Amino acid sequence: MTADTVGIVIVSHSPKVAEGAADMVRAMVGDGVRVACCGGNPAGGLGTDAARILAAIEEVWSPQGVAVLVDLGGAEMNAEMAIEMLDEGRGAQVRVCNAPIVEGAVVAATEASAGSSLDAVCAAAEELCQ
Repeated sequence: MTADTVGIVIVSHSPKVAEGAADMVRAMVGDGVRVACCGGNPAGGLGTDAARILAAIEEVWSPQGVAVLVDLGGAEMNAEMAIEMLDEGRGAQVRVCNAPIVEGAVVAATEASAGSSLDAVCAAAEELCQ
């Protein structure tokens, strides 16, 4: 894995969905891209948690940026809160991509593995919604 590529974070209300999507990315793209996932609420049920999302962003942090893929609106809201909690200036290097969580993560990681910019990584994933 390298810090020279955009990192990928997968956020789902279900820990199993997040883990499965991350496993699929690793199987299809390999170790050239840093991938983290988080899912579930602090009590172990369905939901998301801004602190866990922040930890996942920190885990894959890269000066190239971090693309965050989310499954539902609550995940997006908590991801935005996590981005706001980053140290000053780092939030501008993190984007929530409007893309399907599994397919989008695979496409984003594939694009990131080629050394593409954060904008290009998110654009490639978001093309799936068009």
